[in-house]
Amino acid sequence: MAVERLGSILRHLTPGSALSTITSKNADDIVITLAIRTPLAKARKGGFKDTTVEYLAYAILKEVKERSNIDPALVEDICMGNVSDNKAAYKLRAAALAAGFPNTAGAYSINRFCSSGLKATADIANSISAGDIKVGVAMGVESMSAGGDALEAPFDEQVTSQSQEAVDCMQPMGWTSENVSRDFGITREEMDKYAAESFARAERAQKAGLFDDEIAPIKTRVKGPDGEWKEVTLTKDEGIRPGTTAESLGKIRVAFPQWGPTTTGGNASQVTDGAAAVLLMKRSTAIKLGQPILAKYVGSTVAGLAPRIMGIGPTVAIPKLLAQHNLSLADIDVIEVNEAFASMAVYCRDSLGLDYAKMNPRGGAIALGHPLGATGTRQIVTGLSECRRTGKKILLTSMCIGTGMGMAGLFVNEQ
Repeated sequence: MAVERLGSILRHLTPGSALSTITSKNADDIVITLAIRTPLAKARKGGFKDTTVEYLAYAILKEVKERSNIDPALVEDICMGNVSDNKAAYKLRAAALAAGFPNTAGAYSINRFCSSGLKATADIANSISAGDIKVGVAMGVESMSAGGDALEAPFDEQVTSQSQEAVDCMQPMGWTSENVSRDFGITREEMDKYAAESFARAERAQKAGLFDDEIAPIKTRVKGPDGEWKEVTLTKDEGIRPGTTAESLGKIRVAFPQWGPTTTGGNASQVTDGAAAVLLMKRSTAIKLGQPILAKYVGSTVAGLAPRIMGIGPTVAIPKLLAQHNLSLADIDVIEVNEAFASMAVYCRDSLGLDYAKMNPRGGAIALGHPLGATGTRQIVTGLSECRRTGKKILLTSMCIGTGMGMAGLFVNEQ
């Protein structure tokens, strides 16, 4: 371990290397000065089950304003990833105003399925880099208690008659998980073993207080069975199941028997409510404003693949992003890959040859939950927290995208 760590340090310091290029510090670098998230709550039965999208957005934006101590008038745009609420843009605008950001700040929502939060981060970063704005907030918010991403009706026959892959875009995510399991020979036992490790890592991290610096406690109201409202403060992720084992997961019934025998409620990401946010600006702006620089945003990319196996999107996005920056997996210190389903997580890990010690060290969406539009930002927040704790440098995040894509982002920890 010591030899491997020394080798990593030397690679980071070698003059002229790709690592030295991305870790160099320049005035025009896009940097993250704050990265926080809400606790993740069980949808439809947890602490946020009666909390609206606009309140979640308001609560996290209020924390951004108060924790950063930045003049809110300096924030020029706010982008929110959200998947299931078609009025998200309206709600974000109201939430931003309520949180104390003036009407001079723009606000909009974006939907790139599970990667929406990362796409929001990339959009704000690119706007700053282009000189369109100087300071912006990227965030992700999802209330899966209020909605999901299921299609309400089949696509137009004029579309589906032209391409089988167009038809495949209508397959529910559980179906695509079974496709991955069947096509690539991933067994129920492998999936349950992976899921158990996700729960174990998250349990250890929670007990050790490793999530405390990334979670902002959120006050909200919950309606009880008696119809009475009660004010609560959420401080911890609710989906972690202490003592989970592969054997206990093996007893859970199959979730989608009509499509296959491997995916269950225990080895797939939980239906979840939650939010996350990052504050971005140029390094020169951060220095001028006295903002702490947590990390540097290096870049991101998207890549496509067959919709019927959408879950393995990271296997095309990660190599593409690494190639763009002339890096290898050996250069990456922490890797956050979305655990939408254990089938896809196992395939991505094994086919890419990811070092499992580096991948989702605090557990992933199977244990923590997967609020669709928020996960892309949540992974950044969690990954940077892990980097700060361990002194590690390079963070890679990646996730699958419904209808067959993958997205990946690259960050340099500076704390």
